[in-house]
Amino acid sequence: MVLMRVPQAVEQFLLGLRVKKLSPHTLAGYERDLRIVGEIAAGLAGVALEDLEVRALGGRLVRAAFAEFAEGRSAASVNRAWSAWNQMLTFCVAEGLLEGNPMAAVPRPRQPAKAPKPLLGDGSASATLLERIAAGARKARDPWVERDLVVLALALVTGMRSAELLGLTVGSIGGSPGDRRIQVVGKGGKTRSLPIEAPLERLIEVYVDSRLRRFGLASLPRSAALLVDTRGEPLRRGGLQYLVRQCYRYAGVHDRVQRGTLVHALRHEFATRLAERGASAHELMELLGHSSIVTGQAYVASTAREVRRAASGNPAYEVLGRLGGGGGG
Repeated sequence: MVLMRVPQAVEQFLLGLRVKKLSPHTLAGYERDLRIVGEIAAGLAGVALEDLEVRALGGRLVRAAFAEFAEGRSAASVNRAWSAWNQMLTFCVAEGLLEGNPMAAVPRPRQPAKAPKPLLGDGSASATLLERIAAGARKARDPWVERDLVVLALALVTGMRSAELLGLTVGSIGGSPGDRRIQVVGKGGKTRSLPIEAPLERLIEVYVDSRLRRFGLASLPRSAALLVDTRGEPLRRGGLQYLVRQCYRYAGVHDRVQRGTLVHALRHEFATRLAERGASAHELMELLGHSSIVTGQAYVASTAREVRRAASGNPAYEVLGRLGGGGGG
């Protein structure tokens, strides 16, 4: 067995993660969780973290370290750290630093399934958003209605994640008119092909034409970012969030955006409205780029027409209907 101390193993593991092109925020999260749990484990072993050897990371020590780490932390935080350590120790096994991964001895907290968070209301918020932005409701220093509208439309009719939207290029759109598709690079570099219909095709064409005129260009290379800011630079995460937040505000639907969502609310809106119209969990999984059908089932379960029809048969509704119709005796 190769001998190595934990800090050096962590350094080598994180170096490997950089090849995967993870975001700086994600890498910082990995590093933080590995360091904190490592310090707890070192303290329990009676040594400094710099002196803790990888081979000392047995099931009992790691389980005790996680028990202490879990105190006062949410299930989500513990799960994130568990995942980081599981990946790092799997790396250690592959490198010959450990004979087996001790994380099998560490229980993982169960988290309740997250409920979808579409725009609140009667389902008309997305239509209101598109119509008002198309009419020029968003007031900006350098207004660009065509760009704003195509950003919102892409999110609402494809359900793409923020990073997927920002990763689109002019060449991502292919196919003949009336049968166009968008190639999307999702999590883990997985690609999927999303169909788009004529109304979105026309909207993209109008946007591209406006971009050519705005910046005095004859054409755009296939490698050019599809979505850009008002200076012609590729739109970035902060700019996308600001744009969508402003659109919500000026369209008057900001109060329908649930807490903890912004651009992602449009993805939830996409999936929820499709589920309401009969899309299956498998279809949603394919369109959303999920690795499991379970997440798609959450949208179907929250909107299933059969469930609603069954619940509407409750005889109490008959009584309530009479009470309401009779003016409340």
